[in-house]
Amino acid sequence: MWRQLVSEGFRVFFLGAGVVALVSMALWLAYLGGLFPALDALPMPVQHWHGHELIFGYGGAALGGFFLTAVPNWTGAKAAPHRFIAMVAGVWLLGRLMILASGVVPPVMVGLVDLAFAPILAAKIATQLLRRPKPQNMVFLLFLILFWLANLRVHLDWMGMAWGDAGDGLRAGLMALAGMIAILGGRVTPAFTRNALHRAGIESIRPRDPKFFTPLIIVLAALLAASALVLPGTVFAAAIALCAGAVMLLRVVLWATWFQWGQPILWALHLSYGSVGFGLILTGAARIDLLAEIAALHFLAIGGVGGMTVAVMSRATLGHTGRPLEAPRGVVLAYWALPLAALLRWGAVQVTGDLSMLGLYGAGALWCAAYAGFLACLWPAFWHPRLPRAPVGRAPPA
Repeated sequence: MWRQLVSEGFRVFFLGAGVVALVSMALWLAYLGGLFPALDALPMPVQHWHGHELIFGYGGAALGGFFLTAVPNWTGAKAAPHRFIAMVAGVWLLGRLMILASGVVPPVMVGLVDLAFAPILAAKIATQLLRRPKPQNMVFLLFLILFWLANLRVHLDWMGMAWGDAGDGLRAGLMALAGMIAILGGRVTPAFTRNALHRAGIESIRPRDPKFFTPLIIVLAALLAASALVLPGTVFAAAIALCAGAVMLLRVVLWATWFQWGQPILWALHLSYGSVGFGLILTGAARIDLLAEIAALHFLAIGGVGGMTVAVMSRATLGHTGRPLEAPRGVVLAYWALPLAALLRWGAVQVTGDLSMLGLYGAGALWCAAYAGFLACLWPAFWHPRLPRAPVGRAPPA
């Protein structure tokens, strides 16, 4: 069974992403409620641990599962063997454990282990991308480098070294994830919608996505992550976030059809892509002091990045394990819970006192419910072989 788990990248990494999302948030809520004071033993501020594990822990696992699964399909390259998948998953997991144990482990050792994951992953997918190099795919190596540099800034801060700034590193890591979603979501969402319309025999409606959007969003996404890394807090970085968000919202408007709302596995993609766009607009406005930054970043992270990664991970898992592309009820719960959690977390910043704490705990509880539903429904898919395809022409069961 363990060999099955590491037989394909999406299995172990999407499972790991769900577990770390659920466990790290549960620990955070327990800490805030005074039930888990052990986090005070960490050498870094506890909020830095919270942000780091959801951006680089959860986000890193989601990226690992996606790229190890998608890149061979893009290029025709041989998929990574199970030994490699097991090794790189072990590095990722060891990074999570080292950070939890950072109160007794030297920060240099913690950094070396945690920072090893992205280069190993990037080296592997680079060999696969070079089989059929296309600029629109090769650009993801740049994003992995920016993602790694953002994590480096966090660890340098924890080591007390030059160029270290955990706050800017966490923001840059989030922007790198948002940038990759801007590109990948813009690629798969209209394509999946067209396919669903075709399967339904509806030819009169097509999502519109003019070709100029592809190079435009690639440039904006790259600038989004790079400016957050080297020009944080500047008007330029704010302008890029505002422009990228506006373009993403415009794309969603052009994709929108009545058809998607009957299929949760589709509308989750549309809603999450729009949430990333709206979150970027909020973030840009916060950078020029028009809004509270903490509210903007949480909306982007929860409703946008969280929502889109769950939508993509669930769809990919169902499709690659031979299951119907129909979201189970627990996964549909996750699709609803994450945007609601984003709104609650946003509202928690707008009020004070007990109402603020109620919004914070409510958002955290919805986040946990989302990933509990995700894990409960997809657990068999991660651990068991692909379901057999029904023979062509086979009569449906009675």
